[in-house]
Amino acid sequence: MPKKMNKNKLQKMSISKCKKLNMQSLQASKSTTHNKSCMLKNPNEFRADHGRNISDNLEWLNEITECPVYHPSFEEFEDPLRYIQKISPQASKYGVCKIVPPLISTTPIGAVINNEKPGFRFTPKVQPLRIAKWTTNDKNTFFDSRKSYSVRDFEVMANKASANRYSLSGCLPSAYVEREFWVEMTRGKKGTVEYGVNVDGSAFSSSSNDHLANSKWNLKKLSRLPRSPLRLMENDVPGVTDPMLYIGMLFSMFAWHVEDHYLYSINYHHCGAPKTWYGVPGSSADEFEKVVQHYVYTKEILSVYGTNGAFEMLAEKTTMFPPYILLHNHVPVYRVVQLPGEFVVTFPRAYHAGFSHGFNCGEAVNFAAGDWFPFGGAANEIYASLRKKPIIPYEEILCKEAIYLSSRRRKKDGNFDNDSSSERSVKTAFASLIQNYDGAILSLDPSLYISSNLKETISCTICKRDCYVAHVSCKCHADPMCVFHGKELSDCHCGSQRFVSTRVDLTEMKKIAKKFEEQLIMEAGNEIKREKCNSRGCNQYFKCQNGLGRAEYKDTQFQQSNASERVGKRSRKQRTYSVKKSVTGDDDVAAPVNKTERKGKVGISSKKRTNSSLD
Repeated sequence: MPKKMNKNKLQKMSISKCKKLNMQSLQASKSTTHNKSCMLKNPNEFRADHGRNISDNLEWLNEITECPVYHPSFEEFEDPLRYIQKISPQASKYGVCKIVPPLISTTPIGAVINNEKPGFRFTPKVQPLRIAKWTTNDKNTFFDSRKSYSVRDFEVMANKASANRYSLSGCLPSAYVEREFWVEMTRGKKGTVEYGVNVDGSAFSSSSNDHLANSKWNLKKLSRLPRSPLRLMENDVPGVTDPMLYIGMLFSMFAWHVEDHYLYSINYHHCGAPKTWYGVPGSSADEFEKVVQHYVYTKEILSVYGTNGAFEMLAEKTTMFPPYILLHNHVPVYRVVQLPGEFVVTFPRAYHAGFSHGFNCGEAVNFAAGDWFPFGGAANEIYASLRKKPIIPYEEILCKEAIYLSSRRRKKDGNFDNDSSSERSVKTAFASLIQNYDGAILSLDPSLYISSNLKETISCTICKRDCYVAHVSCKCHADPMCVFHGKELSDCHCGSQRFVSTRVDLTEMKKIAKKFEEQLIMEAGNEIKREKCNSRGCNQYFKCQNGLGRAEYKDTQFQQSNASERVGKRSRKQRTYSVKKSVTGDDDVAAPVNKTERKGKVGISSKKRTNSSLD
């Protein structure tokens, strides 16, 4: 069994040493667990015995390595998105990371609430302290408490609960609390805790004397910063663009989940007892989902939810199980203990979970960066396949960012670094989106009318996709549908009564997409291969790979009606596509996911914002 690493010593190590130690510990863990007699291969056997094995022997906790901890300088702390992008290539391999700021908040949360939120109260969720068997008759549900609290009232209740259990309400060692939590979860039957989750509001002060609150790390500002694509959203979304509060007590938990649309999340710990976080890197998300499907949920409960049963269950965000199950199936898990005044960042498609050590208050919000767009595109496709309305208008954000990026290059705007990975992600995702739309429109019935009159995002009546580039209208459906429903459109008999509406600026967007393609070709050494990603629900992203080939296109030409006439007949020349094969070897692929030792498909577990938990 690998020895437990000293947390304080690990935090002082360089990131390169941290990576080396984590990988060595993970490899040792895999070697050890592979030979253990308790290693269970049969899922039913595992479900029957895992509770007893985990609570009787908690040595598996020593197999979890710590994630990186970063200490930015005052200069680095100036721009949060620039700093997070700087550490992302390393930190994203752990799924989560901790950032210790050089500034602290000088205004306590009590003063903020008393002065800025008089009469503030919230209703927490009641959470059972047990691991469900996940059958149709045994699954966890978090329900609303019958009582609402002020922050002070909740603190008194939470401290009393801690004192009743351990004779005091604080100062418990983190490792001790972690072991107690999993003993309680695996042996507990009737115990419950309460958790104030998704509470509207922010605890960052409006005082001009609070240096942290006046920095860009104030979560009320972060998602709308110049580098964040979410700044392009016209409407606010609580929890996504606006932060929410999370008020916990001893053992209150946030179950395993990923963020809406695979967005980043950032959590600030305002006050109180620590939180323990567990993170799985996005590159291992597929392995995580397979383990959940085979070792956590039963076939009985999955059959109720259909082919997407595991994703539907995870979307409810009540699935809590010990990291032991992941470790013993060779899925890497990392841990971090968050203290007051510290930030925790989760990366795209990184599953995470955790619990509180006592009364505390945190705050969280989503954000995005340029490298998020490939993940966002995959999420958009999964939402469409599940026929669930998206939380954010991905296509609109991508198109606006691409147009801005194109104009920025001409104006030499300094909001982004030239030739950065973020720029390449935007270019790749946008060129793919426009070509997918172009190909779908070309495959439609030539008798369809086309009109360049679309000025707003329309929701598809079938798959709920937000159609920003184009949609189809006909009498068979009361509302428009997206252009990707070829079968439904082929069954339509509206004839001249149906037409395609495209963006007013689609011609300009095509020019930008073509320019981006040319730039991507140059960056890849004039060699590009256009291939479809094998991921579930993933668009056909460009994978630039030196020596594998180059896609050549001829322009598609449309003869469109005057915009004022709304509709008009279309004539077209089919675009031809060919690939010139190459015989050179493989090079690195500019894939839409972070590359680690484990390669996962791009996908997403859909979830509702009303049930979300960012921390």
